[in-house]
Amino acid sequence: MASPSRLSRSIRPQFRSSLLRPISSRQSRLYHSYEYAQPPPFSPAESAILSSAIAHVPDHGFSSSALSLGARDAGYLDASTNLFSRGAFDLINYHLVSQRISLKDAVQFPGEAEQGPGKLGIGSKVRALTLARLRANRPIIHRWQEALAIMAQPSYVPPSLAELARLADEIWFLAGDVSVDTSWYTKRASLSAIYSATEIFMTQDTSKDFTDTEKFLDARLEDSIKLGGFLGACSEWIDYTGHSVVNVLRSKGMRV
Repeated sequence: MASPSRLSRSIRPQFRSSLLRPISSRQSRLYHSYEYAQPPPFSPAESAILSSAIAHVPDHGFSSSALSLGARDAGYLDASTNLFSRGAFDLINYHLVSQRISLKDAVQFPGEAEQGPGKLGIGSKVRALTLARLRANRPIIHRWQEALAIMAQPSYVPPSLAELARLADEIWFLAGDVSVDTSWYTKRASLSAIYSATEIFMTQDTSKDFTDTEKFLDARLEDSIKLGGFLGACSEWIDYTGHSVVNVLRSKGMRV
């Protein structure tokens, strides 16, 4: 018999299919940590170039320059960057996808085989996983508002939101959520909104080791419980996302 977590995914084919769109025309399905038969989302050449290009993002941003430097580092000609028809967004997408996939290995929970005080609840695991994903942005956080501005472009909003939904689903899955009722949707929508708001807050955080970001995340998680989850968090998400993207576009000389 299928496990509850797998069952919860199988009974939502329409919702799941909208999130499992290919990231390139050569692929029909995406890799998920719980779908072991799925191939990786990037070809070897793409992975080699993009992983090398990420190292140049702190100095060159999410840009064609970073892609070209990554191609050279990986032993490819500059022309090989033509693999990435969406340019800088493909580099952003690589960061999003690779960090989501790495969560399952980056965060381990002690005491999982035992019952009692050492065993974390699902809420604590969601917090730990969300915080770990945010911390993975530290090397490029000073470039992340640039990435947000690119993701806010109309053609990139749908794939950006789809990947955000995958991240929220992955976090709840890794935390051990096995719900099969309507809360499956609201919990993932709420976490997507909370993560987005916290991520944007982090781009403006100057505290040591981003302690203020951690406090902000805790406050949003608490608000989500008090305010009934999705609606309260969604309001924060819209507010922070809107102001952040507008400020970035204005800094680039656009009248908005």
